[in-house]
Amino acid sequence: MFINEYCDALDAGRFSFSRQQSSRFAKEIANDFNPIHDVSAKRFCVPGDLLFAKVLASKGLSTEMKVTFGGMVPNDLELEVIARSAGALTINDLKGKEYLAAEYAGDVSNDQGLIEKLTRSYVAFSGKTFPHVLVPLMKENNVMINVARPLVIYESMSVQLDTLALQEPILKAAGAELSVNGKRGNVTLHFQFEDQGKVVGKGSKCMVMANLRAYEQADIDQLIVTYNEAKASYQG
Repeated sequence: MFINEYCDALDAGRFSFSRQQSSRFAKEIANDFNPIHDVSAKRFCVPGDLLFAKVLASKGLSTEMKVTFGGMVPNDLELEVIARSAGALTINDLKGKEYLAAEYAGDVSNDQGLIEKLTRSYVAFSGKTFPHVLVPLMKENNVMINVARPLVIYESMSVQLDTLALQEPILKAAGAELSVNGKRGNVTLHFQFEDQGKVVGKGSKCMVMANLRAYEQADIDQLIVTYNEAKASYQG
């Protein structure tokens, strides 16, 4: 499983993610250069998409899935998957704190080749959130994140597939919206799955933006420059 490159297997089926593994996944698989995933970040966080990828690799791909994220995962935290029922699981630390809850139903595939293709496609789509999607949404709503400490938190995602008989699944954007409540913004990204030129499913990803303030184009322009410079520096 390709996910094994980005996860350390521990005793009794437990696992953890190092800073190096998490940062490589964010940058090389998700094309995500959010500074919160930098190895040197003071407030480091394991990418939510890496947790989702771990669930798929471990428990298989279902035609219906909903994942809710319960907190930011630090590096090297020992984690375990807890089966809650035939169609539900959580990822917890050894003290019982829950970081992810997943519900799933319908048909299941454990084809690791298919799971890797879908994971890579989903994560690559997810990595295009900034600046391609978030900046136009912020401008339209006349708000922006704190550019000095940009924080966008992955809240939940859902998937509904019509079939698991897939060859080369890809994701395409299907709209996005931002709702603002004071200094908090809730972003929903919609997408659809396509395979062999046909729509074979749909899904959504929800995120929270904190500490919103009035939109300033110059500040956003500089944030984009900084983001692109970090990407160029890493890619050499």
